[in-house]
Parts: sequence; structure tokens; C-alpha cells
Amino acid sequence: MTTSTSGAASSTGPSSGSGPEPARGPVHGPAPRASATLPPRPLGFTGRTEALDRLLPCLAPIPENDSAPPVLISALTGMGGIGKTALALEAAHRACAAGWFPGGALFVDLRGYDDDPVTADQAVLALLDALGVRGPDLPATATGQYDTYRALLAARCDRTLLILDNVSDPGQFLPLLPGTDRHRVLVTSRERPDALPVRRIDLDPLAAAESVALVTRALLDADERDDRPAREPEALRELADLCGHLPLALQIAAAMLRRRHPRAIASLVRDIRRTTDRTPLLDGGPVGTDQYGRSLVLRPVLETSYRRLPPGQARLLRLLALAPGTETATWTIAALTGLGREEALSLLEDLAATCLVTRVRGTGGDADPRWLVHDLVRAFATGVVAARPDLREEGEEARERALGFYVLCAHMADARLRWLPGEPEPELFADRARALAWLDRERTALVAAVRWAAEDRYARLSVQLAEYLAEYLEWRRYFDDWITVASAARDAAHRTGDRRGEFVGWDYLGLALRHAGRTDEAIDAHLRALDLSRAEGHRSGEAVQWGHLANALLVAGRPEEAIDAHLRARALHQAHGHVQAEADEWNNLALSLHAVGRTEEAIDAHVRARDLYLAIGDRHGAGIAWNNLARTWEAAGLTAQAIGAYDNALELQREFGDWFGAGMTLGNLAGVHAATGDPVRARAAFLAAADAYTRADAPAEAARCQSRADTLT
Repeated sequence: MTTSTSGAASSTGPSSGSGPEPARGPVHGPAPRASATLPPRPLGFTGRTEALDRLLPCLAPIPENDSAPPVLISALTGMGGIGKTALALEAAHRACAAGWFPGGALFVDLRGYDDDPVTADQAVLALLDALGVRGPDLPATATGQYDTYRALLAARCDRTLLILDNVSDPGQFLPLLPGTDRHRVLVTSRERPDALPVRRIDLDPLAAAESVALVTRALLDADERDDRPAREPEALRELADLCGHLPLALQIAAAMLRRRHPRAIASLVRDIRRTTDRTPLLDGGPVGTDQYGRSLVLRPVLETSYRRLPPGQARLLRLLALAPGTETATWTIAALTGLGREEALSLLEDLAATCLVTRVRGTGGDADPRWLVHDLVRAFATGVVAARPDLREEGEEARERALGFYVLCAHMADARLRWLPGEPEPELFADRARALAWLDRERTALVAAVRWAAEDRYARLSVQLAEYLAEYLEWRRYFDDWITVASAARDAAHRTGDRRGEFVGWDYLGLALRHAGRTDEAIDAHLRALDLSRAEGHRSGEAVQWGHLANALLVAGRPEEAIDAHLRARALHQAHGHVQAEADEWNNLALSLHAVGRTEEAIDAHVRARDLYLAIGDRHGAGIAWNNLARTWEAAGLTAQAIGAYDNALELQREFGDWFGAGMTLGNLAGVHAATGDPVRARAAFLAAADAYTRADAPAEAARCQSRADTLT
């Protein structure tokens, strides 16, 4: 049994942190991603003139002499596949091009019709990330996150458009409203939010002429010589009727026509008419059924398209539909299918031509493009897999390959995040920035994969992924994701009798709960892990749990108990020769000693931690100890010593490339200079902190330090 040391050392000084917050649901689905820029304009957008004429005035600025109340929230509603997102993006691009939103747009897909819809708590984290608030500057509790989000929007002078896509319940978006009438909100949903003060625009299927125009344009965009629409107007109208005038079905049908050129439109009409399977797949009814029960025959269109796929493309679609998350990278799809990257990419490009999958523009780049499957297409493909035992086993084998790929890459990324100078260089990721970039891109899929792996057959992979994601989730402060990951791993390990895995799950769950402000639950989790380590006779694991329990006890306002737990942990680590873990315990013991007023002992403990870190070459750990020692000296009124210690911490943080830590230390140093009446040095330190935060890709923190510097001009 190995042990976890994540979260053992603190760089935040002797502060006891925030108190516990009322518990929220401990487990949720994959994390969303928000964008501070609009997704690309929808290709081939056709029709919707009336809807645009109604929507655009709601987004336009109100003339100064107009006393009418503004429309703050607009909702586009209608069945799946009817083009709500496309219309929202078309309107948003037109509004931004007209200069109506100088503050730009924020976009987040709430995946309201997935098995695990995005919660408002998840969405606010994604939106804060898009606004530049991330890492250690991110508030730990949901209350603090919402307060920060609303404060940022309230302080945002330029009008901003917030697009909340795929909402299934008002609870997903109501907490995300800006709280000011300066900005505008655009929601898309299959439901009708009749009980809310929302300007609702219901989308019906396209008019017959618009459907014909959509298919015609799609064919002519591919080949301006394609004269089939002109030669077969009746067949084209019949095809539009068979597609129910649903944009998604029309796009897929147009793709089939492009690929079977020059065969007649009438031949596709005959193929679709032969397909009469209306098997329920989604929302309790046939795919494409609206709220009135009218079948829009999307399934026959999908079935016809699927049957015409070559075997390799058909297999790829089935397996891609099973992938965790919403967007999947090419390398992951290669692992999922067991193909080489270039072969997988070629199949994906061919499949994209059918409109059954979509390349997500603006993500991944040429090195690793990402791919999206519409939820109705995903439902169809998973239904195909579920109907045949041989395809189900094919899917399980693909899942194991994909999980193995995720475990390998997450392991390499975690090794890079934990790497110290002088150790062997980890493979795959050349530096910390590249490891973080990959984890950021794959976070949604990785969190989903831990739950995807929670079945007994893959439980060991669920535990491994949870271990390899811990450092990253803590560093980025994605505590809800961490709770989800740890809970899934713990439960999987418990079901399969994996005592070590269960210990790891409880340990990481305790760490995540403490960081999330749910301190009492964290203490309970660490006690459960402590019991497991004792039952297994695992002294090293017991030492880790005493230390983690001590940190939670301190946050809970029980410093005397924390001191006792730290002393137990330190003694066990000393007995086993775990020098780095012993240094962590000296460092954290000092925080508890300071909390009870034992300042001299706290200073001595920080010095012992610093010296141990230096003895083993952990210069980053030494930098943390120097920073904490400076905070303690500062609180004790030993200003000169504190300034010297901050300087030492800064040197080591810069050496390690920890620019976020350097920003924190420089901010602390600026505070000392300001408090001692030296505004010139305070301003210089704030400016240096802003520069360090910029290098750490932390714009919100950089802006705050720049603002503090400006006040000292």
C-alpha cells in the first residue's frame, strides 16, 4: 500500500482558513468548460429570419430616451436538433459585430440532457476560469465563488453577453445570472421556462422553403455544379418532409447526398422510407419526438446514414459515442479504437463529412484536434451498441483501452507536476506548463473517466486515475471535481475489496472536503482512512492520515488536537525515515503552534522544516517554509527578519519556476513595506507580483496587484 502526501504542506501561512459550509451534493458529472470568446459562427446557417428579428432587438442597447424596461434574459426553446445553439451563436456573432457587447461573450454548455447535467456550482467555476480566476486565488467555497463571479460582472463596465447553452432546469442557470441590468443573458433549452421573467422564443421546425434552401446550400457549397436540387425539386421537398424539417436531420441528409453524388435525391428518399424503426432512445420517446408527440423521424435518417457507413467509420462512431465527456481528442479516440493516430484521424475526417461528428474548431490545434457528437446522435449510436452483445463487448474492450491511455498520460502529467530538480526527468511532458495544459484540456473527460471506470471490471483504473489527478485538482482548486473523483474511486475499491484503494479514496476525499470548506466531513473521512491503515498494519499510511487529520482539525478551530495529531504523524515519519514527509509535518505543526500563541516554537518548527527540505534538495519545499516563516515573523513584529525570509522564499520560487508562489510572496512583501511606511518599495513589489502572476497565467491576481500598485503612485 502506498500513501498520499497531497496537501501536506501549506504555502498560505498561519491563517486557519474559512469555516465549514453547509454540505452540497458530494458527487456530480463531468466538469464543463466555459469560453471567454464565442464559438465559431455556425456553418451553413439558413432561415430563422423571424426568430432573429425577435431576438436581436432583445440584445441591442436601449436608446437613452427609451423608458421601457430592458429584456435581460432571452430563451430559445425547442426540441433537440432544431438548431437552438446555432441560432444563439448566429445572433451573438451579429450582435458582437455590431458593437453591442464590447465586453465580449461568455459561453458555457450546461449539458442539461446528459445523464449528469452540469450543476450551477460547476458552471460558476468554469465561468470564473474563463474570467481569469483560477488556482490559489479561487475561493474555496461555493458562496465565495458566486460572490466573486457576481462582483466581477458588476465591476465589468462593458456590456457582456452570457450564453448558457442546453439548460434543462432553471436551477442550472438562475444562480449564474449577473445581478446587474448592464449585461444580457441568452439561454437555450428544450423546456419552456414559463414561470420565469424570460423573453421566450419557441423554435418550430424550419419552413418547407427554408429546409429546401438548407439542403441546396449544403450541396452547392460542396460543389457549385451540383444541379440535383434544380432537377429534382419534388424529391427534395419529400426529403425535407422525411427529415421533419429538423436542421440536424437535414444536415445529415445533405451529407449523405454529397457523398453519393451523382446519385439522385430520390434514391435517398427511398432508402429513408425503408427504415421504419422508431425504437425509443431518448427522453422516453423516439429520437426527434417533440413535446406534442409528433415523430420527426430523426431515427430513420440516422439509421440510413449509419447503414451506409463503411465498417471502419461505423465502428468508430459506435465507440466514440461511448467516450466520457463531451469533446474527445484525436489521441484519445486512437486509444479508444486501437488504431494509430493518423488512421483514426483519417476516419474521423471522413465521418465528419457525414455530419455525424463535428470537429470542434479552436481547440486542440492540428496536433490533437477534438471531436464532438451531438447528443441525439450519441443516443442513437449507444442504442446500436446496447442492442447487440458482440457490440457491447467491443465497447467494453474500447473502454479499457481508453482508460489505460488516460491512466498513462495522467501518470506522466502528475509526475511532471511533482517533479523536483535533480530527479530523473518524467517522460511525455517536457515541462510543467505542458502537463497543466493537457490536464486542463482533458479535465472534463478525465473526471468522467474516473466514474466511467467505477464498474468492478475497471475499479483498479478508477483508483489509479484518482491518485494521478489529485495534485492537479488541488493545484487548480477544482475541489468539487476532486470530491467526485475521490468518491467514485473509494466506492469502486470498496465494492471490489481493494483496501488500499479504499484508503486512497477516503484520504483524497478528506483533502478535497477540507479545501471545499466541509471540514467536519473531512475529519470523518480522514478518521475512516486512519482506521483502514491501522487495520492493514500500514504504518506509513497511518502517518499520512494523522498529518491530514491534523490539518483538518486546525481548520475546524481545534488547534490543540491538531498539534497532537501532527506530533503523532511526525514521530511515525521519523521512525520510517521519510524525511520529506517529516519536513511537511514540521511545517504544518508550526501553523498549529502559531494558532495557539506558541510563536517561538512555531518559528523553530518552520526553521526545522526549511532545513530538512534543503537537506534533501527540495528547494521548492524550502521556499514554502521560508514564506511561512516570514509570515510568522511578520505576525510577531519581527519585520526585518520577515523581509529577509520573503526574499529567500522568492529566490527559491523563481528558481523552481513557481511564478504563482512568487506572486504570493511578492504580495506579502509589498504588504510589509506598505505597513512600515515604505510606499516606493511596496509599489515595486506589487508591480513585480503582477508580473509574476502574469507569467503564471493568473490575470485576475495580476490585475489586483497592478491596482494596488496604482494606488501607491
